[in-house]
Amino acid sequence: MIAAWSAEAIAGFEERLVRLRHTLAGRAMFSDEGLSALLDRYPRAALGVYKMGDDPEDWRTWRRGAADRMSGDSLLEAVKQGRFWLNLRHVNDHLPEYASLCAEIAAEKERRLKRPILNRDLGVLISSPNARVFYHLDVPLSSLWQVRGEKRIWFYPCRQPFVQPAWLERCVQGVAEGQMPYRAEWDAAAETFPLIPGDMVTWPQNMPHRVDNGPMMNVAVSMEFMTSRARIRANVLRANGVLRAVGWAPRVQDRMGPTLAAKLALARIHRLSRPRRRGPILPQAFALGAGDR
Repeated sequence: MIAAWSAEAIAGFEERLVRLRHTLAGRAMFSDEGLSALLDRYPRAALGVYKMGDDPEDWRTWRRGAADRMSGDSLLEAVKQGRFWLNLRHVNDHLPEYASLCAEIAAEKERRLKRPILNRDLGVLISSPNARVFYHLDVPLSSLWQVRGEKRIWFYPCRQPFVQPAWLERCVQGVAEGQMPYRAEWDAAAETFPLIPGDMVTWPQNMPHRVDNGPMMNVAVSMEFMTSRARIRANVLRANGVLRAVGWAPRVQDRMGPTLAAKLALARIHRLSRPRRRGPILPQAFALGAGDR
């Protein structure tokens, strides 16, 4: 068993924040040696390398870079000494031991939750002391498994003004990044708590959140995935974006009926009519080299 799923957690899945304890923290793959080997073996072109400013309201200071010429050891040391965020997405598609971990996590969720876990994207997040992830949302469902270090996470209501429908629709359509405008006064409406090694949290689809690291390197596993219900919501949002572009003010349906069926058909047509985006939306702004901080 990876995580201790209580009856309350199972009942709250997809509806509210769910927090559990897990047993990933002691695995050798997350030691310094394991992380260095991971960075050497993971396709460097797929590595997400990010810098950020100090003001969480200035979300446009979130910048994407590259680290093509650094070894795993030197890149890990740069993270320890600097202020970066490394995101190794779809690591389950590239390395067999992480594919096994992804399958293990998904199998446990399916067994506990009694529903298929689809579109699985296992990621490893390696981040610097005091680094932060700015206010953003994810299109799929997500869970975050804290392995090393400590961080604080804030979750905000999934409604206006915290989420603008048009922005959410653009994220689903793949024409906008998940980072969004944020105001510090919104913290009064947030639910916040620390994450320490062995903590896991999962949250409702599209719920905005942000993260601040403690004064130490952090390592976490992220798991993005879909359920049948989450897929329907994503497709309704895609269709809503099409309708909003021609002057409508659409709502999100979550019950089957003629309107929802029509939106699912529209979403399929829109997806098939657009070339699939390759690569990130955010342009590369810097190149990380040995000695950078």
